[in-house]
Amino acid sequence: MSEQTPFEAPAFTLPATNGEASSAALAGKPYVLFFYPRDDTSGCTKENIEFTELLPEFEKAGIAVYGISKDTLASHEKFMTKKELTVPLISDAEGDLSERYGVFKEKKMYGKTFMGIERSTFLVDGSGQVVRAWRKVKVPGHAAEVLEAARAL
Repeated sequence: MSEQTPFEAPAFTLPATNGEASSAALAGKPYVLFFYPRDDTSGCTKENIEFTELLPEFEKAGIAVYGISKDTLASHEKFMTKKELTVPLISDAEGDLSERYGVFKEKKMYGKTFMGIERSTFLVDGSGQVVRAWRKVKVPGHAAEVLEAARAL
């Protein structure tokens, strides 16, 4: 996928912790999708907590926010309860949306190579265009940076 923005946001309909999430239901409204590797790991927990803390500010600005990983809905619900998260989480169990956003990549950790989600965030405007993409995200302060960009829409 090209790093050029804007580009058309891929269409999706997937199960989420607040019911079904779909690009069609979000049409006409700006939204944020943040892709993260796995539920209940340290970096992913920190990222989800940062977005949860800022969720009221995103909502005030009229921006929907969703976290996405390949974890199951049951895993997401357990994670949300355990960490008191309020950002709805989408289950991309088949990895289709992750593939279409170009975030399912080869990764290396502890000398092993494997496929997984590269922490990435996308800001989609009301016309369905990805107007900002953050790749290889470093968690501290990221949610605040995304909020600032979203408010500028």
